[in-house]
This record gives sequence, C-alpha cells and structure tokens, in this order.
Amino acid sequence: MKPLLVVAGILLGLATSANAQVTLRVGDQKGNSQAVMQAAGVLNDVPYKIEWKEFVAAAPLLEALGAGAIETGLVGDAPFTFAAAANVPVKAIAAIRQSREGLAILVPEKSSVKSFDDLRGKTIATGRGSIGHQLVLAALESKGWTTDDVKLVFLAPSDAKVAYSQGSVDAWSTWEPYVSQEEVLFKSRRIITGEGLTPGLSFQVATPAAINEKRAALEDFARRMTVARAWSQDHVEGYAETWGRLMNIPPAVAVNWLKRAKIRITPIDDDVVADEQKTIDLYAGAGLIKQPLKASDIVDRSFTEAIAKAAGL
Repeated sequence: MKPLLVVAGILLGLATSANAQVTLRVGDQKGNSQAVMQAAGVLNDVPYKIEWKEFVAAAPLLEALGAGAIETGLVGDAPFTFAAAANVPVKAIAAIRQSREGLAILVPEKSSVKSFDDLRGKTIATGRGSIGHQLVLAALESKGWTTDDVKLVFLAPSDAKVAYSQGSVDAWSTWEPYVSQEEVLFKSRRIITGEGLTPGLSFQVATPAAINEKRAALEDFARRMTVARAWSQDHVEGYAETWGRLMNIPPAVAVNWLKRAKIRITPIDDDVVADEQKTIDLYAGAGLIKQPLKASDIVDRSFTEAIAKAAGL
C-alpha cells in the first residue's frame, strides 16, 4: 500500500481537469464517506464544490438519486440491485470490498436465541431490499428454508432500532455502524454474519447524467475516496475519531467497526460483476425483482483505470 503522501501525488493536476464551478451532490450514510475523506486530508484542495447530503440508509439515498436530488453516493449491492430493477437511473462506477463481519443478525444480550436455527418462527426486523434483507435470504437459502420459516418485518433503521430495543421483534438484521453501536453500547450479540453468505460488496453509484455531465468531478471524487480508504487501513483511530465527532457517536463504536471491516475501493472487474450477478439471482429467486437483470448492464467500467491507479494496482 502506498503512503498517503505518495498516493496523493496521483491527485496532482486534477484541479485543472475539473471545473471549479461544478457542484457535486454526494449522498452519504452516517458520515461514512465524508469522515474518511476528511480524516485522510483529501478534501483540502477539491477543485469543485461538494454538497454533502446525509441519509440513514441506502434506500432513501437511492430514492434521492432517482429524484435528482443527489448525483452520487455509496450503497450496498442489495439496495443497488433493488433500485436498478425498479428502473432507478443509476450505475455503479466503483466497487467497495470489505469483510462481512459487520453485516449481522443481532439479538439482545439476554436473548435465548443462540444461533440462526433458533430464529425459526421468530420475528426479524430489517429494511426491505437492504443488505440486511439480503443476509436473511442468504441464511435461509443456506439452511434450505423459505421466507415462511421466519417472520420478516420491514422497517427503516430508526424504527427497527425502536422495535428491537422494546422487544417487539426477536432479532435485527442490519449493517455497520448499527451493528457496532449495538455491540459496543448495548452488548447485543451477532448470531450470524455475512461471512460465507454474501459478497461483502458495495458500490459508489452515480446517475447517468452525472457520468456524462460531471465526469471530471466524479472521477476526481472516486480517486480521492480510493486514496482515503487506502489511508484508513493503517489509521483506524484517526478515522474513528473524525467519524465519531461528525456523527456524535463514541469513537469506540467506529474502532470496533473499522478494525474488522478492512474497507477498500477497487475497480469494477469481472469478479465484481460476477458477485453482483449472484445478488441479482438471489433477489430474483426470492421473487423480489421481477424483470431480468444483468450485472454487466448496470455498471460503468470506464472509471477503472483512474481507480486502479489511485489504488496502486
């Protein structure tokens, strides 16, 4: 991995390639992208304006993108698939790989549930079309069960948190940083994670209009994000401190999350396309998407060279 000061040299000269008058409207989830870029110092010389918009989950971020309120953002493979199948104008321009330890089904500390097997017939809260939903479907498939074997309640993260805390549901299938918040602050237990079940894949996505009209800014943003994520591998505490300050959450939550996440940005290659097709097939098999969908049709690989170079590949 290249040191930040060396990798940052890749960004030199980009100021002349992006119009200073351009505003790039970026959707973020729980300060994720903004925090790592700010902590890594890659936002200091951006030659265009970034307008950050905060979302609690991928679904509302993608709704905003479809409505033209934002132009790019970071989302999981599952909600991206759901949106693409619903004809939201969106393309994946970069892939984000990470461990699947932070995608988990949680139960309260004193719950009698010890494994996924114990959830048969019980109630699980998650977001419809989310990566939490994806995990439940993959876990059911691995057991040879169907969706009739559990009771799914589809809730936004804030509502799921309330239902889970009040005992209205038996478990909560969710993602970071919600998993680490529950583990660190409330001693919840992970009874199953996405390891071995889901690809651990997310995407930086953008509207076709932004790809056509703001390509220089988008490419520059993707490069900076790639550099920031590379920096974060060896600077977990610094990233955690910035994220905690932005989100007003104890840094211990972020440290718990980031030490195991190993988040990195990669170009969209054949492996990424194959993993995305697996997610499409999982959703199609569950009847959640009706129309045929090919992973190769919903990605844009024209950013590959820029991202590979920034990642030192």
